[in-house]
Amino acid sequence: MQNIVSKVIDFLKKYDLQDKTIVVGFSGGYDSMCLLDALSEIKNQPEFYDLNVIAAHFNHNWRGEEALREQEVCRLFASAKGFEFFTKTAKNTVKKTENDARIARYEFFEEAFDEYDADAVFTAHNYDDNAETVLYRIIKGTGILGLKGIAEKRGYFYRPLLYIRRSEILEYCNDNNLSPNNDSSNADVQYKRNYLRLNVIPSLEKINLNVKEAINTLSDIAKSDNEIIEEYLNPLREKVLLSDGKICPKTYRELSKPVKMRLLHEFIQSLDLDYDYKKVCEIYDFIEANITQRNGSTKSLATAKWLYADEKTIEVIPPKKDVQEEIRKMIEVEVGGEGGYTFGDKVFSLKKFVEKDLFVFPESTSKFAYVDFSRVKFPLTLRTRRDGDVISPFGMTGSMKLKKYLNAKGVPRHSRDNLLLLCSDNEVLWVVGVGLSNKISVKDKPTHVIEVV
Repeated sequence: MQNIVSKVIDFLKKYDLQDKTIVVGFSGGYDSMCLLDALSEIKNQPEFYDLNVIAAHFNHNWRGEEALREQEVCRLFASAKGFEFFTKTAKNTVKKTENDARIARYEFFEEAFDEYDADAVFTAHNYDDNAETVLYRIIKGTGILGLKGIAEKRGYFYRPLLYIRRSEILEYCNDNNLSPNNDSSNADVQYKRNYLRLNVIPSLEKINLNVKEAINTLSDIAKSDNEIIEEYLNPLREKVLLSDGKICPKTYRELSKPVKMRLLHEFIQSLDLDYDYKKVCEIYDFIEANITQRNGSTKSLATAKWLYADEKTIEVIPPKKDVQEEIRKMIEVEVGGEGGYTFGDKVFSLKKFVEKDLFVFPESTSKFAYVDFSRVKFPLTLRTRRDGDVISPFGMTGSMKLKKYLNAKGVPRHSRDNLLLLCSDNEVLWVVGVGLSNKISVKDKPTHVIEVV
């Protein structure tokens, strides 16, 4: 069906991809084989001679020999069309769930994108896929963002078949004598998407024969309404959702609940998590309970993601684990001379202070300090925190437990195990990036200059 080829040509021109390098997600099924075949036809036209296409096949490692046969079909088809073939098999540790499989698949696409210095990744989602996605999100309890359905373009991911019906794709494959893979798992209704496609949508078609068109119309309306909302949100978003992936508590607090909920939904989507409205509400309640706290708390988002919130930051952190043995090791520091010491990804250096050096007594420290080592017990060590650590805070008399000191400084709990400490036995002399001890503060003149980079 030449119509599909024409539509893909229009898509390439729309996004100025005529002479670019494109990675195509190629399962070997009807949709992706149709797309790769159409690109093969297009590449024969003079206007598209410089178009570079890579067929990228991800073996989910679910169906043993069947999956290996499909992988070989994909390799042979790509070779016959003159396209380079890139493939990888999922590790056995990847859970056999729809969401985990999708995450692993997109990580593979990103790897292929980097490997070939590509300009775009094409996936073969079609008109029917969009209807199924919107229906699935309705059932999950989505908001207007979910009703938008599958995006035609998201970052460097593109969907050139998004407005082409599955029936058109099947007809194209038949007309062009293509023999796509027939994934047996597509008939397994234990998978939610399959259940929707094979059971739910046919039942809905008894009420409305054009239910897919109706759902896609709903998707288009949601996209239009969302554009109106975006006009209002755009000035706020960059003040709340920061470029480093965190949420700014100060700006967030000033917003109304509906706006907070909307931005939290976006925040969760940016983490590639499958969340419904109930989960968004739980996260909203968690942030509200901790956003005014000096020492916040954590909430599990997924297997490898936790959310932390306090008055200074709202951010995603790795799951709490024992500090790695490499980081927990102790390095002895020779104060008598100059030297540099590597600890994890940090380099600690010290040098003797020379009278001619110009210095300023610091009221607060970050990663550089003038110090007096004349009153401390040797040897000194570099390490991470341990039970029983104490510190004599700069500008104060007496000592306190390090935990209490870090609480007072508002250091998030999840980052404390990674703090680099300069110590004398259990006496902490410097918490790098946080503060100095009185034990090494300069009374007369410095003996050394210390720095961490």
